[in-house]
Amino acid sequence: MAKNSPKAQYSSIVARISRQQLLDQHVAQLQRCRRCPRMESTPVSGGAIASDVMIIGQAPGPREPVLQRPFAHTAGKTLFRWFEEFCRINEAAVRSKIYFAAVCRCFPGKNSGGTDRVPAPDEIRNCASWMDNEIEILRPRLIIPVGRLAITQFIDCAKLEKVIGRKFRVERAGHRFDVIPLPHPSGASPWHKIAPGKALLGRALKLIARHSAVVAKAASES
Repeated sequence: MAKNSPKAQYSSIVARISRQQLLDQHVAQLQRCRRCPRMESTPVSGGAIASDVMIIGQAPGPREPVLQRPFAHTAGKTLFRWFEEFCRINEAAVRSKIYFAAVCRCFPGKNSGGTDRVPAPDEIRNCASWMDNEIEILRPRLIIPVGRLAITQFIDCAKLEKVIGRKFRVERAGHRFDVIPLPHPSGASPWHKIAPGKALLGRALKLIARHSAVVAKAASES
């Protein structure tokens, strides 16, 4: 890496400024982002939570921009129920102890069929640098991608049954971390409610519950 390259300069800044200060600056910049003109909201953020665990969603739905927090509606209720049941961490604790990110941070709008539009490749590319910066700032020990679109930002995912219930070691943004994928908790797909998805979901949540980064957060709640 060249001494005066942007990455080298950024790494130098990381070394000088505290992680929390840098994360505060990052989130403030993120919320001002307007890179994608087809998006139908401004960015949604879960706040500058300095954590060694990250949850990566796909993109906000229509309710999240109004409520200004990720996983704010039906899918979120299911996700937080999973965490409470398996990890003994309630929604308030998850939101206050885990950093929430997403493949795209703005609501993409609806498609012609009335369902949420999947972000386009250029929108995913536009948003990727935000996630890279977050990984470089936080240096997480565990990333939990939720849903196929989020999972494929880290590993191949031809079929959910090939990746759910497993732990992977991944490198991105110059940092290595564990990845434990989850299916999307939306009611649009019954995958996590029927075989083999139901059993694989339970296996994945047990892996998360036993991960040392999550164990420390659960212990602080007891």
